[in-house]
Amino acid sequence: MFTGIVQGKAKIISVSEKPGLWQLKIQFPDLALNNIKQGASIAINGTCLTVVSFDQLTCCFDVMQETLRLTNLSTLKPGSLVNFERAAKIGDEIGGHLMSGHIHTQAQIDQIIRDSHNCTLWLATSSEWLKYIFPKGFAGLNGCSLTIGEVKPSRFSVHLIPETLAMTTFGEIRQGEWVNLEIDPQTQAIVDTIERMQLNKS
Repeated sequence: MFTGIVQGKAKIISVSEKPGLWQLKIQFPDLALNNIKQGASIAINGTCLTVVSFDQLTCCFDVMQETLRLTNLSTLKPGSLVNFERAAKIGDEIGGHLMSGHIHTQAQIDQIIRDSHNCTLWLATSSEWLKYIFPKGFAGLNGCSLTIGEVKPSRFSVHLIPETLAMTTFGEIRQGEWVNLEIDPQTQAIVDTIERMQLNKS
């Protein structure tokens, strides 16, 4: 499990295509991999990946075709920056909200509004997933636990503070880019339950 509190940015060193999968080699900041083990989980842009090999500063991850289809990991190339979060431990403070690292879909940056201190992003996604997004609710975007601002028929907004912009790749994001979207599972369960109840009544 993850908290959605991104711990920093990491850099793609290489992307190797193998039968049925890609292997990503990623460089992390100093000390970020302390006590890492083979088989550990790290969220890369919110996607839970398993460490297959590592050294002091880098880890390699195998990424299956289904993951590449659902996420923006398929757009990565050497030099790309990604958000990362190591798996939460029992007793850790949950500063965001519990996230599984299982991406549901992607959302596209539709509009970026910046002022001297803050940034508002408008993101477009399909109605299939927008029905789980509510004002003041939560969603995971590229691994960041973010509070939803407004919701309109085809898009929604989030507001980013300077700390988020500095710690994550959202500081450099551009209009038209795609970000990974993980829906809050409790919200999804409530919406799906209500829909089933309404269907049974009809």
